[in-house]
Amino acid sequence: MLKNKIKKIDLVNSLSSSTGYSKVFSNKVISDLINIIIQNIKHDNFKLKNIGSFKIIRKKERIGRNPITKEEFKVSSRKSLSFKASKKILLKLDKLL
Repeated sequence: MLKNKIKKIDLVNSLSSSTGYSKVFSNKVISDLINIIIQNIKHDNFKLKNIGSFKIIRKKERIGRNPITKEEFKVSSRKSLSFKASKKILLKLDKLL
C-alpha cells in the first residue's frame, strides 16, 4: 500500500487483509477511529501518544490576490488543522530514509 494518496477504502482493505477481519468490521474500526479523533480535536488540541499531535489553527480574514489577473478578493476567516509528528515517528522515518 505504498501510494502518495490513499483513500479510506485502501485503509479498510489493508486492515482487512493484514488481520483477517471482514471488510465491514475493518470499515467500522477505521470510521470509529476517525470519529474519535474528530470529537477530541473539536474540544481542544489532541495528542496521540507516540504518534503526534493535532492542533486547530484559527486563520483571520485576509485579502487574497489572483497571481495571473492581480484581482483582489476576500479570503474569509476559517479553521485549519495542523499535525506534528512525535519524535518517535520522526526517528523511525529517519531510519527508513
